[in-house]
Amino acid sequence: MARMVGQVNAQRYAELVAEARNLVGVVSRAQFRIGECALEIEPLRPTGGAHPGPGEQLFSVAESLAQFADDIGLSVRTVEKHRTVAARWPEEHRREGVSYEVHRVLSAIEVDKDRWAMIKRPPLDERTGTRRWTADAAKRLVGWQVGRPKTVQEKVEAIHDLASSDEVAAVVTTDFLRRPEVASRTMADTTARHAVNRAQVDHSRQAAHVVRQRTPELRRLEHTAGFMELVGACTAFVATIGRAVPASRGQRFTEDEAATVHKGAARVRAAVDWLESAVDTGNTSLDQGLAKLLRGE
Repeated sequence: MARMVGQVNAQRYAELVAEARNLVGVVSRAQFRIGECALEIEPLRPTGGAHPGPGEQLFSVAESLAQFADDIGLSVRTVEKHRTVAARWPEEHRREGVSYEVHRVLSAIEVDKDRWAMIKRPPLDERTGTRRWTADAAKRLVGWQVGRPKTVQEKVEAIHDLASSDEVAAVVTTDFLRRPEVASRTMADTTARHAVNRAQVDHSRQAAHVVRQRTPELRRLEHTAGFMELVGACTAFVATIGRAVPASRGQRFTEDEAATVHKGAARVRAAVDWLESAVDTGNTSLDQGLAKLLRGE
């Protein structure tokens, strides 16, 4: 069975490609010629521009190109693009059989001699096995985003471009994380894992705040639970000390052991002072010194 490309066989496809390449050549020459016309009207000049002669009225570059664009039915941006490309590619350095689009992309190479030399060295096209320029090959060379991503990095850049807004990125990320393998690899990244954990905590706090606002009874229950937890902590500490101290009767502690117990007692005193202050004033914040002491630093 003959190989088909779209709805045509390979022979017809080759005929259409040949015809289209001729048309691309015609269009490329026309685009370069428009750029040359714009350059004749407004040559590229060093900073400072042109100076009018006696009795002459000097249009600004923008005004001249805008009038030219309007008179030929193109946008100013298109005319400016053609002008820049024509300036970067004098006729003797243009490559026959290479599209205007490739010349435009390679215009990003700043140094003239490098740019003119590069177009003479087309890369290998893996699909056809020949050396030729394509728009994507040129974009790949200058670091632009390609139209048909091939490598992992190119595909990632394309996704980033499409998901530039937070709204789209959130939907895409949610869809991807439903894949077990994707979720597993994502959680292996420390930064991503911490970001997800922070988001979960923030989400829980926000949800809890909404519930508290809608359910006043819950706030009273939380208040009671907090009170009971503090009383329970005090009771548990006293009970533990009540058992531990008598049990140590007759024991001799080393200097290091005694120092450790004294350090723990200092932390207990600091915690009790903090507790009493919070109960009396409602201020539960910690200063830096107290926070370090409670952490045992």
